[in-house]
Amino acid sequence: MIELVLGTLDLAKVWFARSPMEELRNSVYVLAGRRGGDLHRPWVTMARSRLAGVDLTVLCSLLSIDHGFPGFMNPLTRAGETFGEQLERVRATDAAGVRCYFDEVWAPAEIPPVLRPLHDDPERALGPFCDLLGEYWRAAIEPVWPRLCSLHEADFAHRSATLTSGGLARLFDDLHPQLEYAGDRLRVLLPHHDVRHTVNGVGVLLKPSAFIWPRISVCDGRDQVSIGYPARGVGRLWETAPAVARAPLADLVGRSRAALLALLDLPRSTTELAEQLGVTAATVSEHLAVLRLNNLVRSRRVGRVVLYERTPRGAGLLHDDSAVP
Repeated sequence: MIELVLGTLDLAKVWFARSPMEELRNSVYVLAGRRGGDLHRPWVTMARSRLAGVDLTVLCSLLSIDHGFPGFMNPLTRAGETFGEQLERVRATDAAGVRCYFDEVWAPAEIPPVLRPLHDDPERALGPFCDLLGEYWRAAIEPVWPRLCSLHEADFAHRSATLTSGGLARLFDDLHPQLEYAGDRLRVLLPHHDVRHTVNGVGVLLKPSAFIWPRISVCDGRDQVSIGYPARGVGRLWETAPAVARAPLADLVGRSRAALLALLDLPRSTTELAEQLGVTAATVSEHLAVLRLNNLVRSRRVGRVVLYERTPRGAGLLHDDSAVP
């Protein structure tokens, strides 16, 4: 068990943010077959094809379940930052910061030869390793990043509503089965751990992740304490549009608009919707404009991307249609 001791200031600094590096790290475990392979099968097929010829031995060896993940691959997370910004902070890690991971969790004789350069000469080895991270990101994560961001945004909205209606107790109770909250204590029920950490005013960052499912992770650093947890709705992440929209709703609003409503259980961008429906982005925009005019969908901007989601009215229409025989 990891027990986090929270002060009044920490309780006031419980916040959410996405971490591109968190998703990258967790995805490596999925790609290596260590977790979530069935859930993420469409992504695994795509990623393996795009990564053909890329040597991932160093990355897969470094992210060993037995030895956890290195702290230098968990840069401080700031709201709204890009993968490139996080990668540059990893690249700027000093030699002591890289060696610290190996010295703390690996016996000297256990360090695999493929990881020896990172331990013995991190000044020279860290640059090529970061280049590998960039190549992995562009091939495996960047193509699906808008979809992952949609999942994160839906999770943020749900957690915000939970916090508003039930406070921290309800928020943490809903977050993960291995998380327990009791006043000034937050307990993470992880086997083979016996750690008690006083947070000391830095607060707790909660990071939703698609690829971490069904696990939970904790980083109890001095400058930032963070918990990675499975984003809500991850089971629907790779769903595509239904082949045939339900007839009654399709007759009412049209097949394409009915399919759009069915897809918008998670916030999605125009580009993503166009890809899933096999039509142009302009066509999707026209349909969304009609649905929005009739208060069936709504939009909001997240950075440079506009995300669309069903309104309660749109959800009700879809639900009522599903009950028609």
